[in-house]
Amino acid sequence: MIAPEQGEDLDFAVGEEFAAKLRWADEFVSTEVEPLDQVLGHPCDLADPRRAALVPPLQRQVREAGLWACHLGPELGGPGYGQVRLGLLNEILGRSRCAPVVFGCQAPDSGNAEILARFGTAEHQRRYLRPLLDNEIVSCFSMTEPQGGSDPTEFTLRAEPDGDEWVLNGEKWFSSNAAFAAFALVLAVTEPDARRHRRLSMFIVPTATPGFEIIRNVANYGDLPGTGTHSYVRYDNVRIPGANLLGERGGGFVVAQVRLGGGRVHHAMRSVGLVRRALDMMCERALSRRSGGRLLADTQLVQAMIADTWLQIEQFRLLVLRTAARIDRYQDYNRVRTDIAAVKIALPTVVHDVAARAVQLHGSLGISDELPLARWVLDSFYLGLADGATDIHRMNLGRLVLREHEAHDGLFPTGHLPRLRAEALAKYTAEVPDLLLVDER
Repeated sequence: MIAPEQGEDLDFAVGEEFAAKLRWADEFVSTEVEPLDQVLGHPCDLADPRRAALVPPLQRQVREAGLWACHLGPELGGPGYGQVRLGLLNEILGRSRCAPVVFGCQAPDSGNAEILARFGTAEHQRRYLRPLLDNEIVSCFSMTEPQGGSDPTEFTLRAEPDGDEWVLNGEKWFSSNAAFAAFALVLAVTEPDARRHRRLSMFIVPTATPGFEIIRNVANYGDLPGTGTHSYVRYDNVRIPGANLLGERGGGFVVAQVRLGGGRVHHAMRSVGLVRRALDMMCERALSRRSGGRLLADTQLVQAMIADTWLQIEQFRLLVLRTAARIDRYQDYNRVRTDIAAVKIALPTVVHDVAARAVQLHGSLGISDELPLARWVLDSFYLGLADGATDIHRMNLGRLVLREHEAHDGLFPTGHLPRLRAEALAKYTAEVPDLLLVDER
């Protein structure tokens, strides 16, 4: 379904109790969490002594405030607030690199937890899920491959049964946080002769397993040397128990969609906070700096840049909240897949445009490492690639929209219009004999 259902009422209200929690989170992130961005390395590096000293006390405060792991239901230790509330909270968390970890909703752990909760056995949940939810360990999602990119139908890493074990061989690319992870969720080919979307299965692979080798940790452009966290991983005769299969054999594509649908929305939610921060920086700059004898804020060009930025952010935010409200209503990512695709398509353009305007308004300072603005421009391209390339979602959305329409015979493509004219004339000329079509007057 592309268009909203007739009479569909989507409510973004959260009530005063949760509104108070949002006010607390806003102040807490500003005063306690954003400063961490200036002193910590990677917030998922559990071996960093600075992180060990600074992050857990803040996490305890978040738990006490009832805002820990808000993406999870009560059965998994989360409050089960729903996607609209999660979206409004993530707008706040998106301002800070460390905030998702402090609030227990960092990627890829959040999505991996959803997979383990839905498809894991009781033993999987005891050994992996519970420590992951408590942030005692971190995890990796190992899907992308060097040749196939993020297209699972092109993957080649194989998992073959051998007695009561599986043996994995192949390579994965951009396996986020593998350097810190206790385990990886790995998408592997188990049914090479099956149809394209039934070739894959999902597995839990502890990273301490012999044969699990990080070839190198890849950094995004502009990161400091040695800080890369997107690992190039080789699986060389990696043996795991047969019980480490998640879901049914050949059902890996379905398992992966459990995390990817929510992940796309959550990226968008946090990005709303990021671009709002960029707008705040633009406005402060415009009101503080002078050029040609007047404030930047008094120039028409700057006013237009800020107006365009505000409008683009608010349009995107409403699309994200509408998608969140529809997920809450239907409790089915598949039913809202067109909305999720639209959010994914819009996301990188909004981040790019807003960050680029902010760079322009800040001049040379904007491209320096004194500010995060140039990095955000680059991040817009990352957001266009993560969780599936935007162009793929654009094509899929186009096909879904076309399914809602049908072809018409006739001389003109919009065949219903000539037919409507003929029907209108036949209906009304008996009453008004000299009636003419509107476009003939």
